[in-house]
Amino acid sequence: MAPMKLYGSTMSWNVTRCAVALEEAGSDYEIVPINFATAEHKSPEHLARNPFGQVPALQDGDLYIFESRAICKYAARKNKPELLKEGSLEESAMVDVWMEVEANQYTSALNPILFQCLISPMLGGTTDQKAVEENLEKLKTVLQVYEARLTKYKYLAGDFLSLADINHVSVNLCLFATPHATVLDGYPHVKAWWSSLMERPSVQKVAALMKPSA
Repeated sequence: MAPMKLYGSTMSWNVTRCAVALEEAGSDYEIVPINFATAEHKSPEHLARNPFGQVPALQDGDLYIFESRAICKYAARKNKPELLKEGSLEESAMVDVWMEVEANQYTSALNPILFQCLISPMLGGTTDQKAVEENLEKLKTVLQVYEARLTKYKYLAGDFLSLADINHVSVNLCLFATPHATVLDGYPHVKAWWSSLMERPSVQKVAALMKPSA
Protein backbone atom coordinates (compact mmCIF):
# COMPACT_ATOMS: atom_id res chain seq x y z
CA MET A 1 0.00 0.00 0.00
CA ALA A 2 1.26 3.50 -0.80
CA PRO A 3 2.57 5.56 2.10
CA MET A 4 0.33 8.16 3.64
CA LYS A 5 1.02 11.74 2.53
CA LEU A 6 1.29 14.56 5.05
CA TYR A 7 0.90 17.90 3.29
CA GLY A 8 2.55 20.97 4.78
CA SER A 9 5.79 22.56 5.87
CA THR A 10 8.00 21.34 8.70
CA MET A 11 8.21 25.01 9.76
CA SER A 12 4.61 24.62 10.99
CA TRP A 13 4.26 23.17 14.48
CA ASN A 14 0.81 21.90 13.49
CA VAL A 15 2.40 19.83 10.72
CA THR A 16 5.23 18.56 12.91
CA ARG A 17 2.72 17.65 15.63
CA CYS A 18 1.38 15.14 13.10
CA ALA A 19 4.85 14.02 12.07
CA VAL A 20 5.77 13.09 15.65
CA ALA A 21 2.55 11.08 16.03
CA LEU A 22 3.12 9.33 12.71
CA GLU A 23 6.71 8.52 13.69
CA GLU A 24 5.74 7.30 17.14
CA ALA A 25 3.01 5.12 15.65
CA GLY A 26 5.46 3.62 13.14
CA SER A 27 3.35 4.81 10.21
CA ASP A 28 4.54 4.66 6.62
CA TYR A 29 4.27 8.24 5.42
CA GLU A 30 5.96 11.01 3.50
CA ILE A 31 5.86 14.79 3.86
CA VAL A 32 4.70 16.69 0.78
CA PRO A 33 5.69 20.38 1.00
CA ILE A 34 3.11 23.08 0.30
CA ASN A 35 4.41 26.36 -1.11
CA PHE A 36 2.77 29.25 0.75
CA ALA A 37 4.69 31.84 -1.28
CA THR A 38 2.77 30.79 -4.39
CA ALA A 39 -0.49 30.38 -2.43
CA GLU A 40 -0.52 26.65 -3.13
CA HIS A 41 -2.47 26.20 0.11
CA LYS A 42 -5.38 28.06 -1.55
CA SER A 43 -5.23 26.07 -4.79
CA PRO A 44 -8.20 23.89 -5.79
CA GLU A 45 -6.01 20.80 -5.36
CA HIS A 46 -5.19 21.63 -1.76
CA LEU A 47 -8.68 22.89 -0.93
CA ALA A 48 -9.87 19.41 -1.86
CA ARG A 49 -7.61 18.11 0.91
CA ASN A 50 -8.36 20.85 3.45
CA PRO A 51 -11.34 23.08 2.64
CA PHE A 52 -9.99 25.82 4.93
CA GLY A 53 -6.86 26.17 2.83
CA GLN A 54 -4.56 25.38 5.74
CA VAL A 55 -2.00 22.78 6.70
CA PRO A 56 -1.71 20.02 7.63
CA ALA A 57 -3.73 17.59 5.57
CA LEU A 58 -3.24 13.83 5.48
CA GLN A 59 -4.02 11.53 2.58
CA ASP A 60 -4.35 7.80 3.16
CA GLY A 61 -5.53 6.22 -0.06
CA ASP A 62 -8.86 7.85 -0.88
CA LEU A 63 -9.25 9.27 2.62
CA TYR A 64 -8.36 12.90 3.37
CA ILE A 65 -8.10 14.17 6.96
CA PHE A 66 -7.40 17.69 8.17
CA GLU A 67 -6.90 19.27 11.62
CA SER A 68 -3.63 18.23 13.22
CA ARG A 69 -4.95 16.50 16.33
CA ALA A 70 -7.47 14.49 14.29
CA ILE A 71 -4.57 13.34 12.10
CA CYS A 72 -2.60 12.37 15.21
CA LYS A 73 -5.52 10.32 16.52
CA TYR A 74 -5.92 8.62 13.15
CA ALA A 75 -2.25 7.64 13.08
CA ALA A 76 -2.50 6.20 16.58
CA ARG A 77 -5.73 4.30 15.90
CA LYS A 78 -4.34 2.84 12.70
CA ASN A 79 -0.84 1.88 13.76
CA LYS A 80 -0.39 2.16 17.55
CA PRO A 81 -3.75 2.22 19.37
CA GLU A 82 -2.07 1.82 22.77
CA LEU A 83 -1.23 5.54 22.50
CA LEU A 84 -4.96 6.18 23.08
CA LYS A 85 -5.58 3.42 25.66
CA GLU A 86 -9.03 2.82 24.18
CA GLY A 87 -9.17 -0.65 25.77
CA SER A 88 -9.57 0.97 29.20
CA LEU A 89 -12.38 3.40 29.92
CA GLU A 90 -10.49 5.10 32.77
CA GLU A 91 -7.13 5.34 31.04
CA SER A 92 -8.61 6.53 27.74
CA ALA A 93 -10.55 9.19 29.66
CA MET A 94 -7.29 10.50 31.12
CA VAL A 95 -5.70 10.53 27.66
CA ASP A 96 -8.69 12.53 26.39
CA VAL A 97 -8.49 14.97 29.31
CA TRP A 98 -4.81 15.73 28.80
CA MET A 99 -5.15 16.01 25.03
CA GLU A 100 -7.78 18.67 25.68
CA VAL A 101 -5.48 20.37 28.19
CA GLU A 102 -2.67 20.41 25.63
CA ALA A 103 -4.88 22.08 23.03
CA ASN A 104 -6.88 24.48 25.21
CA GLN A 105 -4.48 25.37 28.04
CA TYR A 106 -0.84 24.62 27.20
CA THR A 107 -0.64 25.34 23.49
CA SER A 108 -3.23 28.11 23.81
CA ALA A 109 -0.78 29.97 26.05
CA LEU A 110 2.29 29.02 24.04
CA ASN A 111 0.98 29.85 20.54
CA PRO A 112 1.16 33.66 20.94
CA ILE A 113 4.71 33.39 22.33
CA LEU A 114 5.82 31.30 19.36
CA PHE A 115 4.13 33.62 16.91
CA GLN A 116 5.69 36.74 18.39
CA CYS A 117 9.19 35.26 18.74
CA LEU A 118 9.42 33.11 15.60
CA ILE A 119 6.81 34.03 13.01
CA SER A 120 6.40 37.79 13.33
CA PRO A 121 10.13 38.53 12.76
CA MET A 122 10.12 36.15 9.80
CA LEU A 123 7.29 38.19 8.27
CA GLY A 124 9.21 41.43 8.75
CA GLY A 125 7.43 42.44 11.94
CA THR A 126 8.65 43.00 15.47
CA THR A 127 8.10 41.01 18.64
CA ASP A 128 5.36 42.37 20.90
CA GLN A 129 7.09 41.88 24.25
CA LYS A 130 3.94 42.74 26.21
CA ALA A 131 2.04 39.91 24.49
CA VAL A 132 4.95 37.56 25.16
CA GLU A 133 5.11 38.46 28.87
CA GLU A 134 1.34 38.16 29.31
CA ASN A 135 1.30 34.69 27.78
CA LEU A 136 4.39 33.58 29.68
CA GLU A 137 2.42 34.28 32.84
CA LYS A 138 -0.47 32.20 31.50
CA LEU A 139 1.95 29.41 30.61
CA LYS A 140 3.48 29.45 34.10
CA THR A 141 0.02 28.99 35.59
CA VAL A 142 -0.50 25.96 33.34
CA LEU A 143 2.95 24.61 34.20
CA GLN A 144 2.06 24.66 37.90
CA VAL A 145 -0.75 22.22 37.12
CA TYR A 146 1.59 20.07 35.03
CA GLU A 147 4.20 20.04 37.79
CA ALA A 148 1.62 18.80 40.30
CA ARG A 149 0.42 16.11 37.90
CA LEU A 150 3.90 14.92 36.95
CA THR A 151 4.88 14.73 40.62
CA LYS A 152 2.41 11.84 40.84
CA TYR A 153 2.80 10.19 37.42
CA LYS A 154 5.58 9.63 34.88
CA TYR A 155 3.41 10.89 32.02
CA LEU A 156 0.38 13.14 31.80
CA ALA A 157 -2.36 10.52 31.51
CA GLY A 158 -0.69 8.13 33.97
CA ASP A 159 2.39 5.95 34.16
CA PHE A 160 2.24 5.24 30.44
CA LEU A 161 3.18 7.19 27.32
CA SER A 162 0.18 8.41 25.36
CA LEU A 163 -0.77 10.73 22.54
CA ALA A 164 -1.40 13.37 25.21
CA ASP A 165 2.36 13.56 25.75
CA ILE A 166 3.30 13.25 22.07
CA ASN A 167 1.02 16.14 21.07
CA HIS A 168 3.19 18.53 23.13
CA VAL A 169 6.41 17.80 21.27
CA SER A 170 6.23 20.16 18.29
CA VAL A 171 5.37 23.29 20.28
CA ASN A 172 7.96 22.48 22.93
CA LEU A 173 10.63 22.09 20.27
CA CYS A 174 9.63 25.53 18.99
CA LEU A 175 9.77 26.95 22.52
CA PHE A 176 13.43 25.95 22.64
CA ALA A 177 14.04 28.06 19.54
CA THR A 178 12.92 31.17 21.48
CA PRO A 179 14.68 33.04 24.29
CA HIS A 180 12.11 31.68 26.76
CA ALA A 181 12.95 27.97 27.09
CA THR A 182 14.15 28.67 30.64
CA VAL A 183 10.49 29.00 31.65
CA LEU A 184 10.60 25.23 32.29
CA ASP A 185 13.49 25.52 34.75
CA GLY A 186 11.18 26.26 37.66
CA TYR A 187 9.29 22.99 37.17
CA PRO A 188 11.66 20.02 37.71
CA HIS A 189 9.11 17.28 37.07
CA VAL A 190 8.03 18.97 33.84
CA LYS A 191 11.68 19.19 32.78
CA ALA A 192 12.22 15.50 33.55
CA TRP A 193 9.10 14.59 31.54
CA TRP A 194 10.32 16.67 28.61
CA SER A 195 13.81 15.14 28.81
CA SER A 196 12.31 11.66 28.62
CA LEU A 197 10.31 12.64 25.53
CA MET A 198 13.42 14.11 23.90
CA GLU A 199 15.12 10.73 24.17
CA ARG A 200 12.55 9.07 21.93
CA PRO A 201 13.68 8.34 18.34
CA SER A 202 10.42 9.78 16.96
CA VAL A 203 11.10 13.10 18.67
CA GLN A 204 14.74 13.22 17.64
CA LYS A 205 13.84 12.56 14.02
CA VAL A 206 11.23 15.31 13.87
CA ALA A 207 13.50 17.73 15.75
CA ALA A 208 16.04 17.22 12.95
CA LEU A 209 13.34 17.85 10.33
CA MET A 210 12.46 21.16 11.98
CA LYS A 211 15.97 22.56 11.79
CA PRO A 212 16.40 24.92 8.83
CA SER A 213 18.67 23.47 6.15
CA ALA A 214 21.95 25.29 5.66
